[in-house]
Amino acid sequence: MKNWLFLFIAIISETTATSALKSSEGFTRLWPSLLVIVGYGIAFYFLSLTLRTIPVGIAYAIWSGLGVVLITLVAWMMFGQQLDVPAIIGIALIVAGVIVMNVFSKVSAH
Repeated sequence: MKNWLFLFIAIISETTATSALKSSEGFTRLWPSLLVIVGYGIAFYFLSLTLRTIPVGIAYAIWSGLGVVLITLVAWMMFGQQLDVPAIIGIALIVAGVIVMNVFSKVSAH
């Protein structure tokens, strides 16, 4: 269970860093730039801890899939990014893929 917590921390850290990346304005603003560097450092550290027990394909699929969903939500709420129907369908398919891998795949570490 601890490894899933590590994966969750990695996902949140990566989402935070990616959000700050836009605010850093090409690394010209100090605090958002530092948040990017620290956030990605934390994300990759905790992802590496996760990979001790969760297969890399499964961990990365969850990390990247949920990261896409979360960063899209952040972009919608913080930056006013509009989502059309195809975008919403695509995000739903990403979530469905993560669920299918975790519920039905025999390679997923349960």
